[in-house]
Amino acid sequence: MTLVHIGLSTQLYRVYDLQLTHHQPVLFKFRPEVPEEHKQRFVTELKKLKSLPCVKSGRLLVGGPSVTDPIDRSKGFQIALVSYHEDLAALAEYQASKEHHDVTSTYMFPYKEDLVRFDFKVDEEDEYMCAFPVLG
Repeated sequence: MTLVHIGLSTQLYRVYDLQLTHHQPVLFKFRPEVPEEHKQRFVTELKKLKSLPCVKSGRLLVGGPSVTDPIDRSKGFQIALVSYHEDLAALAEYQASKEHHDVTSTYMFPYKEDLVRFDFKVDEEDEYMCAFPVLG
């Protein structure tokens, strides 16, 4: 099992002007009346975005619900997405893609209570961690 931690601390995410991998964590919180089936469909559709050529080596993870203890530190966010992009141009291509627009406009924005997006460049010394081999 792998556990992913998204801690949005400014001490952890220093931004440089280097052409390094861009990392994009996003946290999603749906309104209380949104059924679980809808959230699961959203997760299924989000996972399809890993096939976009602007996603570095297909590295896009979607997870939830939070296993944070104590749970109140998750601030009610239910789903997290972490995606990797080669540079700012690839991140912009991802954000502007028809596929991304279709997923967010159909399954998220009409139903969201809150959303947090945090884009940052990976430090050069940590770049090796973004070069996982693609399996399967």
